[in-house]
Amino acid sequence: MSFDTPGAGANNDHRPTITHRRNAQRDFEGNTMNEPVYAPSLPEIRVDAKEEIPVLDLGPYLAGEPGALDRLAEELRHALENVGFYFVMNHGIDQALIDGTFAAARRFFDELPLERKMARRFNQHNVGYEPIGGSVTRHSKINENNKPNQVESYFIKRDLPAEHPDVVAGVRFRAQNQWPEDLPGFREQCVAYAAAVERLGKSLVPVYARSLGLPADYFDKAFEEPMFTLRLSHYPQRPPQQEEDVFGIAPHTDTGFMTFLPFNEVAGLSIRLPTGRWVDVPGLPGSYLINSGDMLRRWTNDRFLSTPHRVINRSGRERYAIPFFMDCDIRWRMECLPTCLEPGQTPKYPPITYTEYMSWYRAQNYAAPPTDEASPAA
Repeated sequence: MSFDTPGAGANNDHRPTITHRRNAQRDFEGNTMNEPVYAPSLPEIRVDAKEEIPVLDLGPYLAGEPGALDRLAEELRHALENVGFYFVMNHGIDQALIDGTFAAARRFFDELPLERKMARRFNQHNVGYEPIGGSVTRHSKINENNKPNQVESYFIKRDLPAEHPDVVAGVRFRAQNQWPEDLPGFREQCVAYAAAVERLGKSLVPVYARSLGLPADYFDKAFEEPMFTLRLSHYPQRPPQQEEDVFGIAPHTDTGFMTFLPFNEVAGLSIRLPTGRWVDVPGLPGSYLINSGDMLRRWTNDRFLSTPHRVINRSGRERYAIPFFMDCDIRWRMECLPTCLEPGQTPKYPPITYTEYMSWYRAQNYAAPPTDEASPAA
């Protein structure tokens, strides 16, 4: 899918300026600290780049056709080296399951009063409810002085039982979910959807390996039990008089290995193409839009992109979204991949784990994490 010239559906807005803050980060109060910056470099602007979002057909690969893995890997390599976003068709996830999860998101945000949602407040494990204005995109080097994001979200991770060793040990980001008690079927719907997208994500891991010139099973150990987050989101309609620098989610790059976004009937997502032009993502019914994030960019030594994007709900309707973020095992140490290092070259980034990166990200974007006796602040 290409964008030949600005027009319907395109956004020529160059307002977000790139600012480099490689030597400082902010604490909860917004102060700068002389500590390492975890976020990788932003993709360079290439004015002569082709403006496109590739569309990949997963059907032959998922059907096990001979040669399909390497053909798909070549298409994926092009997408992630040049765009950072791509659509997939014939992904195998039942549309009824997707529709049911959108409906679950609407139920959670529309049926529960604020006090019930706040009783499950977003905690240090990145699980629970975050109200409108509860986050500020500080980790991003794209925009300065972002205002609070105009989105409410409910974060779900792998549904671990109370007796799981990581839950018992209090391992960060491995806590139990905070399920509402008065939405029948809600938990079951979300767990089923997360399991389906996780299966799809794990099926793509060999394609990522081959796209990097590695054996198909190279990442198998790293993704035996991947970390994931299902984030149900609600973006209210943007008031006509709202300031221009107020966003549903401000310009940013994602944190992880891959993000899955099913087709959304209500527009609002836009991405910054390699040329530097911001465009509204066109709808492609039946597809997933997938993008790479910062941890994959670090892992590939900047070979794969982590592309800036943002959400502004100008639709005149309430917008709901169900992004799914997938990463490697929480204990896996991501070191520069051997095919992403030229002879004599040193890695741009030191090894890092999911916990290390997400702890930094959590401190950047959620200025005052809630505390209680059972869950001390990070």
